[in-house]
Amino acid sequence: MTSTIEAFVVHFGEMGSRWGINRTVGQIYALLFVSETPLNADEIGMTLGISRSNVSMGLKELEAWQLVTLSRKTGDRREYYTTLGSVWDIFKAVAAERRRREVEPTLSMLRQALLSKPSGSEDRYALERMQEMYQLAEQANNWFDELQRLSPESLQQLMNLGSKVQKFLVVKERTRKALRGPRA
Repeated sequence: MTSTIEAFVVHFGEMGSRWGINRTVGQIYALLFVSETPLNADEIGMTLGISRSNVSMGLKELEAWQLVTLSRKTGDRREYYTTLGSVWDIFKAVAAERRRREVEPTLSMLRQALLSKPSGSEDRYALERMQEMYQLAEQANNWFDELQRLSPESLQQLMNLGSKVQKFLVVKERTRKALRGPRA
């Protein structure tokens, strides 16, 4: 491993815990991401200095996230791993898995809670707040559906529009306030 690749792999390992994966999984992913050719578990373990069992567990986790693909070489019984093609495909896969693990259970819990009858003012207030949270999460979830359908090129264009859209919305808000006039 070159020093540049090693720095990237080490950093990804350190960041892994902040992203909800362990250090080893982050390092395996980073190594696969920057490797020109698919790697087998033995090559991964040897390069990173980790045990075969840790490599296997890490690869299973990455497969669960649908972040790696596996292939075979003719005449070789080993499995070879690589990351998804483009960074946009990776972004979409991570976002989809986080949605499945985090957003969907929260929406489900909120739906259940919102079906209950309030037993008093405290419950009414709590349910109103939960309704606000549900509406926001549902709107974000629907927006995510739309993003998943976009091509990588369209996603990049959308991200490039970010600050321009924000400026447009600020102007729109100022115009709306000016048309309403001063209110006390």
